[in-house]
Amino acid sequence: MEEKFSILQFLKSAVATGASDEHIMVGHSPYIRKNGFIRKTNIEPLTKEDVENAVLEIAPSGIHDSILSACDLDFMFEIKGCSRFRINYNRQIGQPGLVIRNISYNIPQLNDLSMPSILDSFVEYQNGIILVTGPTGSGKSTTIASLIDKINKTASKHIVTIEDPIEYVFGCKKSIVSQRQVGVDTKSFSDGIKYALRQDPDIIFIGEIRDKDTMEAALKAAETGHLVLSTLHTNDAVQTINRIVNMFEESNRYLIRKQLSETLRATIAQKLVYSETQQKRFPACEIMVVTPTIKDYINKDNTEEIYELVNDNTIDNMISLNTSLSNLVDKEYITQDEALELSNDQPALEKIFRGVYQGTKAYYD
Repeated sequence: MEEKFSILQFLKSAVATGASDEHIMVGHSPYIRKNGFIRKTNIEPLTKEDVENAVLEIAPSGIHDSILSACDLDFMFEIKGCSRFRINYNRQIGQPGLVIRNISYNIPQLNDLSMPSILDSFVEYQNGIILVTGPTGSGKSTTIASLIDKINKTASKHIVTIEDPIEYVFGCKKSIVSQRQVGVDTKSFSDGIKYALRQDPDIIFIGEIRDKDTMEAALKAAETGHLVLSTLHTNDAVQTINRIVNMFEESNRYLIRKQLSETLRATIAQKLVYSETQQKRFPACEIMVVTPTIKDYINKDNTEEIYELVNDNTIDNMISLNTSLSNLVDKEYITQDEALELSNDQPALEKIFRGVYQGTKAYYD
C-alpha cells in the first residue's frame, strides 16, 4: 500500500537538511530551496488530495472552511522544537499549492551573519528610519531580526513590531517587545503604525513598506522621535530613495524628499551569494549612511550623485556593493568572475581587483 504524503514529516526533513523554503504543487514532487538553489525531492508526485490534506493539516482552524476556495493567503505554522514556517497558500492553473519559508527559532547575531561591523552602531540611533532592502530571499528579515535582538538584549526600550505575518518571535529581555500581526491584531500596516504611536514605543518595526499610506505613517513616526526599521524590495540606496519618492504625487515630492532627507539614517541593501568553497551563502552589501552631503542630494533630487559618494567614501563607514564583493573574493569565498557577474558596476570592480581602489574593506573586520 502506497504511503500517504505527510506534510509534517516532510517539513521536519527539510529543516534537518538546512533548506530555507519548500514548494508543494499538484502533479509534482515537492521541491526544496537550499543555499539559494531549487532541488527536487525523491518523493512521488503529489495528487490534489495530497496537497489539500497538507493545507488543512497546517492551516489555522479558523480558516479551514474557506482556505481551499481562496486564491492567495498567508499564515504561520509551527512544529514545536523544529521550526516556525511562513506559509503562502496559492492556486496555480486552478490547483492548490504551498510555498513555505522556514523561520528559525534562533535569531542569529550580526557577527554570525557576516554582516559589516558598522551595523552594530545602527542600533544606537534614537530616531529616524533605517531601511534594509533587497530581493525576496536576500535575508532582509533575518538582518532586521538581528538588529532588534541586539537592541532587546542591550537597551531598555519598548519595541513594537507590525508584521504580515509575524516571523521571528522575540521574548522580552532588557526591552519590552510587542508584536502585532496585520489582519489579526491590527487592520493594516498604516493603522498599526498610527496606533503604535499611542503605545509608548521607542522603536517601531514595519514588516514591509508596500504603499504610500504606510510610508507616510513611517515618516510621521520617525519625525516624532521614534526609530523606525523596515524593508523594501529595492536593490540599492538610490533605487530605495527613488521608490519612496515615486510613491507620491509629483506635487508632493519636494516635501517628501525634504522629510526623507531629515529622517533617513541609513540603508542596507543586500543579496546572498553562494560560496562553493564554504558550501553556504554570504551577504554582499551596500551600506549608505546619510551624511549632510547625502541629505543635500536627496533634497535637491540629485540622487545619482549618491553612487559616487558611496563608492568613494572611506570616512563615514559607507560600503559599496563592489567593496563587499571584493571582500568575498579576498577571503576566497567566491571567484573574481563570480563577483563580476553580481556587480552593478563591473568596470569599477575590475579597478578594485587591479588595486586601483580599495574602498572600505576595514569595516568588515
